[in-house]
Amino acid sequence: MSNIIEKTRRSEVSPNIIAYTVGNGLYINLTNRCPCECTFCIRNNADGMNPGESLWLTTEPTLAEIILAINNAGLQNYSEVVFCGYGEPTERLDILLKTAEYIKQANPTTPIRLNTNGLSDLINGKKTSSLLAAHIDSISISLNASNKSDYIKLCHPAFGDKSFNAILEFAKECNELFKEIYLTVVDVIGTEKIAQCEQLCAEIGIKMRVRKIL
Repeated sequence: MSNIIEKTRRSEVSPNIIAYTVGNGLYINLTNRCPCECTFCIRNNADGMNPGESLWLTTEPTLAEIILAINNAGLQNYSEVVFCGYGEPTERLDILLKTAEYIKQANPTTPIRLNTNGLSDLINGKKTSSLLAAHIDSISISLNASNKSDYIKLCHPAFGDKSFNAILEFAKECNELFKEIYLTVVDVIGTEKIAQCEQLCAEIGIKMRVRKIL
């Protein structure tokens, strides 16, 4: 996948931020790799979610480093843990699953959510929904388009034409396994495109949310 984004900028403020806070959630930054180059991606305009933070990793963190960051943050301080950094978490499926397993062992009552582009099966070359659902409570899957053509123009996936259908198939499988699932779209696609996505989501029986792009 020649066009996978693998940027590794060194932050002068906070290099290698693995765990960071958004609202009451503890967010885990596993990788900067992603098979998409979405036109609206925050990575195009900012180095992080919070002032003074950079989520660009100098190196991908080891499982031990991730666990240390989680322990330092304190699971008891957060209402949920979210796998969502400056890359696609399922690019590191094995580490993702082991981290989620650790969180469930350390604090079984802490909900875990995965924010994903829905391309995990193509990234990993196998079905992954059941593996993810074994350790993760809820999943948010980026849809952003109601058809293949719009999706490719907006997200520029490395996997090309097969990407959109793969997302829909993944979402349908997750809908049978997860306690909570949403397909999401960004507000910048406009009201007409959002309405088309709402219709598609209604047809496949999965709830949809609109995400604001700041």
